[in-house]
Amino acid sequence: MAYDLEEQEKLDALKAWWERYGTLSMALVFAVLAAFAGWRGWQWYQSHQASQAMGYYEALEAAASQPGDDAVARIKAASTALRDDYAGSGYTARGVLVAAQALQERKDLDGAREQLEWLTRDKTAPALSAVARLRLAGVLLAQQQYEPALAQLQGTPPAGFAGLYADRRGDILAAQGQPKQAVEAWKEALKSLGADPAAQIVQLKIDALNGA
Repeated sequence: MAYDLEEQEKLDALKAWWERYGTLSMALVFAVLAAFAGWRGWQWYQSHQASQAMGYYEALEAAASQPGDDAVARIKAASTALRDDYAGSGYTARGVLVAAQALQERKDLDGAREQLEWLTRDKTAPALSAVARLRLAGVLLAQQQYEPALAQLQGTPPAGFAGLYADRRGDILAAQGQPKQAVEAWKEALKSLGADPAAQIVQLKIDALNGA
C-alpha cells in the first residue's frame, strides 16, 4: 500500500519516537500495572487478615462466655494467635482485654497479668493500653504487689483517665496501710471525676476510711 509524502513523514516520526521511547513507555506501563496489581493484592491481604483476626476474636469471646478449664485453654490459644499473627489488627487489643478479664474472673491472675502486660507494651492502640495499665494495677493489687501496681499509674495519666488512675492509686495505698495518702488520692479522683457516677463510689471509700 502506497503512502503519500505527509503520511510517510508521520510514520517515520512515529517509528523514530518508538525507537527512542518505546522501551521506556512499555516499562512505565508494566510498572503501573504491577503497582495496581500489588495494591489490589495488598487490599486482599489486609481484608483476609482482618477476616482471620475477627474469627479468632469471636472464638475468644465465645470461650470467655463458657465455664471450665477447656474454655481457659481456648481463651489463651485465641489470644496467643491474635498477638502472634495479627498484632496490628484492631481486634487484637480488644481481644487481649477480653482474655484478661475472663482470666481474672476465673482467678487466673498470672494469666490475666500476662495478657495486660503485653497490651501495655502495644503501641497500636494507646487508649486500650491506658485501660490495660489501669487493669494491670488492679491485678497486681490483688496479688499484693503494691509497688509494681503503683508503678503502672505513674506519670501523667492519659486524657480521660486521671480520675480512674487516682482512684486506683487510692485503693493501693489503702491496702498498703497508708490511709492518709489513700484519702488524698481519692480526693484527687473526686476532682477529676466531677459528676461521673464513679465519684459516688470514691466518696463512699473516703467516708468508710474516715469512719474507720
